[in-house]
Amino acid sequence: MTTAPEITAWRPRVGGIDEVFHARFTDHAYPPHTHEAWTLLIVDAGAIRYQLDRHEHGSHTDAVTLLPPQVPHDGRSAVAAGFRKRVLYLAPDTLTGIGRAADNPTLRDAALRDRLHRLHGVLALPGEELEAQSRLAFVLERVRGHLDGVEPSRAAAAPGLAHALRDLLDADVVAGLTLEEAGRALHADPAHLVRAFSREFGIAPHRYLVGRRVDRARRLLLAGQRAADVAAASGFYDQAHLNRHFTRMLGTTPARYAGKPRRLAGTVARCAGP
Repeated sequence: MTTAPEITAWRPRVGGIDEVFHARFTDHAYPPHTHEAWTLLIVDAGAIRYQLDRHEHGSHTDAVTLLPPQVPHDGRSAVAAGFRKRVLYLAPDTLTGIGRAADNPTLRDAALRDRLHRLHGVLALPGEELEAQSRLAFVLERVRGHLDGVEPSRAAAAPGLAHALRDLLDADVVAGLTLEEAGRALHADPAHLVRAFSREFGIAPHRYLVGRRVDRARRLLLAGQRAADVAAASGFYDQAHLNRHFTRMLGTTPARYAGKPRRLAGTVARCAGP
């Protein structure tokens, strides 16, 4: 009996990622095909067998698989129970080294796998583009190290660069900016930008921006604006996005936060009466 696959796919608002694809397959076998994009995948359950450029390979839960663009490959489950995978399709110009990837598509790198796992978790949450961009920068840095055969460089501290990035973030808290835009403006590699900022201020750029937006939301709430209107005015994707970060930071929802002074005032008035 054929089991229907479980598939979720979307295109995030993150430069360099053409598609996110999560799937569970039991019976399906991919015929030989190619992609225009780089395929970066992790297997969460089971195992996959595939041919890449007429050579047999396998994808397992303890490794990362990198398939280069325009190189034919197929795919099928290596076990009867099937497999579950999460895939990023990366823009063709994101990486170089097609030949090296075709020769060695299996990357046994626990740190890279963990970074990919965390990136997928962020990509599933709307409104977290800056964090996703930051996590993608570190994923790409490590993948490029494998393709180039060198360890990622650990640049010296750059406090001036960190302060310049903070100035850019402060310039428009509501609209924000992408990590790619910041890199172009400051002539710096995105991963180096995030590392420099985190080293100088002890907090990642996306955490800093969220904090600034929560502060703005607090001011708007105390000025009398409805919680439903505050999200967009503070730079959040929607009210659920605001609620998630507001509650994480302050331990209460925006609506309750705005209502507390009135409740407390009423309590004081009752206590002061005859």
